[in-house]
Amino acid sequence: MISIPAPALAIHGGAGALDDPGTSGLGPDAPRQEGVGRAAAAAWELLRSGGSALDAVVLAASILEDDPTFNAGTGATLTRDGHVELDASLMDGATLGAGAVACVKDVRNPILLARAVMERSGHVLLVAEGASGFAREVGIPAWPNDRLVTPHQRARFDAARGVKPPAVGGGTIGAVARDRNGHLAAATSTGGTFLKRPGRVGDSPIIGAGTYADDRLAAVSSTGHGEPIIRVTLARLVADLVGTGRSASDAAAEGIRILGARAAGQGGVIVVGPAGEAGFAFNTPAMARAWSDASGAIRTAV
Repeated sequence: MISIPAPALAIHGGAGALDDPGTSGLGPDAPRQEGVGRAAAAAWELLRSGGSALDAVVLAASILEDDPTFNAGTGATLTRDGHVELDASLMDGATLGAGAVACVKDVRNPILLARAVMERSGHVLLVAEGASGFAREVGIPAWPNDRLVTPHQRARFDAARGVKPPAVGGGTIGAVARDRNGHLAAATSTGGTFLKRPGRVGDSPIIGAGTYADDRLAAVSSTGHGEPIIRVTLARLVADLVGTGRSASDAAAEGIRILGARAAGQGGVIVVGPAGEAGFAFNTPAMARAWSDASGAIRTAV
């Protein structure tokens, strides 16, 4: 009798502090929990029907990019110049294919552009005007930057002028999955830190820091303060820990411990291991998340 691997899924909606609209707070927990739940339900249905892990994480990320609750796509935080700059990355654990974009101002769903980079460009990372030009080449239409700005983020920007907020992340989204063929994938998308310097790039589009997937190790998506996450290459660190035999939960916890101990970083990770176990950890007050449990039910929490 042939054993068919069970699908597995985990999604995050960012790690940070709740109810702190003046800096990088995640806001009220109910909309965030509902949002990750909706994205998880759609991705889970795709996985259960035989869809690929890659398609599932892209679907989940796209749904969260379109949800103004989160700091990704529509509703992303503003730079100090009052614009949205988007970063995203994607990795296929079966082939180690990867695609990423950074500092993009004119696409609605940067995760779709990251997939196009992976599948159609011959490169891994495209940025700014180069990424925008490639988007037009592959048929992704221009999206006005002001349509990415929500009234909430504009009000935050106006209220914080002249105030330097803490450099911490909040609301970045990510998804990791395993499909029925046993393949893994990971995706991450963000608007970056609130009032960041234009051109700043955090961990989310950096393969090995914000995103990593390898069928032999694990699929990981990171969230939090990007600079420390980059310094410890958090996503690859956690994947390697799973590769040494640790469970997804233990590897996530150890990765976050190292993030704090070695780089004084704050953040969180979600993980799906090659056996299909889902895990997560964070050292911030909250992290919106959804995941599949052993029975196949989707659970959510903040």
